[in-house]
Amino acid sequence: MKIEFVSDVACPWCAIGLAALEQALATLGDTVAVELSFEPFELCPDMGAAGEDTVAYLSAKYGRTPAQIAETQAAIRARGAELGFDFGPRSRVWNTFDAHRLLHWAGTVDPARQRALKHALLRAYHGQGRNTSDPQVLLELTAASGLDEDRAREILAGDTFAAEVRARERFWQDAGIHSVPAVVIDRQHLISGGQPPQVFADALRRIAAGG
Repeated sequence: MKIEFVSDVACPWCAIGLAALEQALATLGDTVAVELSFEPFELCPDMGAAGEDTVAYLSAKYGRTPAQIAETQAAIRARGAELGFDFGPRSRVWNTFDAHRLLHWAGTVDPARQRALKHALLRAYHGQGRNTSDPQVLLELTAASGLDEDRAREILAGDTFAAEVRARERFWQDAGIHSVPAVVIDRQHLISGGQPPQVFADALRRIAAGG
């Protein structure tokens, strides 16, 4: 079973969705063989290098009040805690394109390293409020994920994998993916949103059984 996890580092529901999916996969154990990879999606592709204040950005984009945003963030923290993901304070929204370039590269090297880097990026962005458009932060996370830091530095210094990431983003948009997380299974089935682990587990069992 091939699972393509379409998501953005800047998406808190993607952190929740991944944690829930991985719990579901742990529940299934060896009953379902899974190949998991990560695909790019940008919630704020035009975000500048300086980032933006989180509350101001969300208010402008979604028309929500600071109180409504705080309520949603509290719900997200609670969902994350249930799944073992610790959401910390995050005062700014950052650009994630370079993070996606490194994730694409990692996927060509080793799926396990790509997964490790995805986890590191989500923790840094949502758990620690770090700037994942900062090359130094990206290099630190790359090295911690067991990837070649020198190669990552070369990638960040130019536009390597930029065209590939843009192409993958267009592919998924053309396929009808306009919100994330989107869990695409064997290019035939879609599970949308940060679903509970049981929802993922039940769906994967049905698909594996041919249902």
